[in-house]
Amino acid sequence: MKAVVFDLDNTLFDHSGSAERALREWVAGLGIMPTDEVVAEWFAIEERVYDAYLRRELTHQGQRRARLREFLPVLGREVPAAEAELDVVFEGYLKQYRGSWVAFPDARPALEVARGNGWRIGVLTNGNTTQQNAKLEAIGLAEYVDVVCASESLGVSKPDPLAYQRVCEELGVAPADALMIGDNLELDVLAARAAGMTARHLDRSTGHGLLDLL
Repeated sequence: MKAVVFDLDNTLFDHSGSAERALREWVAGLGIMPTDEVVAEWFAIEERVYDAYLRRELTHQGQRRARLREFLPVLGREVPAAEAELDVVFEGYLKQYRGSWVAFPDARPALEVARGNGWRIGVLTNGNTTQQNAKLEAIGLAEYVDVVCASESLGVSKPDPLAYQRVCEELGVAPADALMIGDNLELDVLAARAAGMTARHLDRSTGHGLLDLL
């Protein structure tokens, strides 16, 4: 093995935890009780709308607006007609989200092990290039990563085989010499294997973490 490629959200970076904390603070700030049902609806909308963004049906800002158009009625709030007003509303959530960014406790140790093994380290993520790089900087992991490939800059998203091939090219290794680790079985494991990489599934519900997969 010459390189290891990590997924970012819910692998190195605790997106679900960060987003839930942010959502509860934001909704409470609007004077509304952030119930578990409200939180579940937010994540359901996020997944549905973000998939449309990855299919290039929406811009990154457009998917944020689409989320609010679906979510504000859940809160009993009127949806602003102007896009600029929607952007202002979303910024309230985004401020809380950025302030909640955190790495999983085993993320830095895993990157240190990979570096100690002499491996090149990459991140392959479906997302906005600027935001994904900002996450790595904010959670203190950017210095360990040699290559960050985000779907926005790649022009393709996981599970497109080109995504895995491109990150390997950027790392200067053949797919057969690279290990992919991520929390999504389809995107980070099955599709990576189909592209010629070794891949291991991170399932934190089993009590295992990143260090168990290296």
